[in-house]
Amino acid sequence: MSLRPKRAIAGLKNCVHGGINYAELKALGVDPKEVLDFSVCTNPFMPPPGVKEKMSAIPVEQYPDSQATELRERLSERLGISPENILVGSGTTELIRLTALAYLRQGDTVLLLEPTYGEYEVASRLAGARLVRYRARERSLFTPKIEEVYGLIKQHHPKAVFICNPNNPTGKYLSREDIEKVQKEMDDGLLVLDEAYIDFVEKTWNSFDLTERGNVVVLRSMTKDYGLPGLRLGYAVAREEIIDSLRPALPPWNVNAIAQKVGLAVLEKEEYLRQSLRQVREAKRFLVAELTGLGFKVLPSDANYFLVKAGNAPEFRRSLLKEGVMVRDCTSFGLPEYIRIAPRTMPECERLITAIGRLIKAGAKA
Repeated sequence: MSLRPKRAIAGLKNCVHGGINYAELKALGVDPKEVLDFSVCTNPFMPPPGVKEKMSAIPVEQYPDSQATELRERLSERLGISPENILVGSGTTELIRLTALAYLRQGDTVLLLEPTYGEYEVASRLAGARLVRYRARERSLFTPKIEEVYGLIKQHHPKAVFICNPNNPTGKYLSREDIEKVQKEMDDGLLVLDEAYIDFVEKTWNSFDLTERGNVVVLRSMTKDYGLPGLRLGYAVAREEIIDSLRPALPPWNVNAIAQKVGLAVLEKEEYLRQSLRQVREAKRFLVAELTGLGFKVLPSDANYFLVKAGNAPEFRRSLLKEGVMVRDCTSFGLPEYIRIAPRTMPECERLITAIGRLIKAGAKA
């Protein structure tokens, strides 16, 4: 057959994500409804009460607003920035691919700070970009050495740098000083600052003013903090000219009517969000203490999720899955000895610890 996809597509593999693999569970004979999923890093206490009930009143027979006008205006009030500086997407992953599509050309160089979210690589390769990788070391607890990052920027002059802050899967949160230094080194390159998990960090700094310099796109997720993975909702913040260049590349009606209305509803529940985040932090402290007590190496994290050294991560994950509990095998991040765990409710966290305790007794820990 002579028909072939373009070179950027050939050999490209789907990015591995957390969450339930329904085909896998079917093969194991496990009911998905019975699985406790610690592999996804969403808020387990969301969405707030009453939000799901409102979904039945949404007029699904009408096309949604392609510009998500009402949601952008509400976000504008909450964030203290103009609606014209906000672009709403069907999750941050759509916006990552959109940014690459709009700003990267064949042969452009993109710098990735690894280990990190795999969709940056997929988006860059779809655009035909060439990847330069900086790899944080295990001995430094996967914290990047910013001086080395500056050196790579000076050497390769990348068209874009993707930085996940806090990083996925490590949970490392870089300071404003570090990010500003990267931005200044970029010259006319684009810094994509992915803050999908920012609400889970206790002490943060405001990055939105960095966009005023014209070469920064900040991404935020409502999927993660409001517990809406089934709807997909996120937004980008940037200078108006960048937003104007991104908007035409979006598919029409990219954010469905239900997601827009639910987004508006959850933004009215700020106190509930704050309370839920306190519960998430409490559950995280419990898990870290219990896992450390069981003899595991738990890496420090500024986010809700964290890395645990578990020996053979794929085998450990499979063993836990048979117990009805799912964690994230980090082999796809290049970390085959690590799993990633995000806290759930306290009773569910206790069930996880019990399941791991059984595995240890059975000799599953390497």
